[in-house]
Amino acid sequence: VLKLFKLLHRTRQEVFKNDARALEAARQKINGEFKNNQDETSEEKINELLKIASDVEVILRTSVIQAVHTDSDKI
Repeated sequence: VLKLFKLLHRTRQEVFKNDARALEAARQKINGEFKNNQDETSEEKINELLKIASDVEVILRTSVIQAVHTDSDKI
């Protein structure tokens, strides 16, 4: 669980580099989701939550792009 938590934070830092607002929002969401489920004892539910977190990490890494305005009409 801790390994996946750290991986999500590393991915967040990489994907949202130089975007303080997105970095903070993602940090709060990751921490909140893990905190809300920290008392879960059902092995089946824990495995399901870990699968979801792993899927989120893959989606962040492969599907999220950051655009930067280089000119008034160029991104």
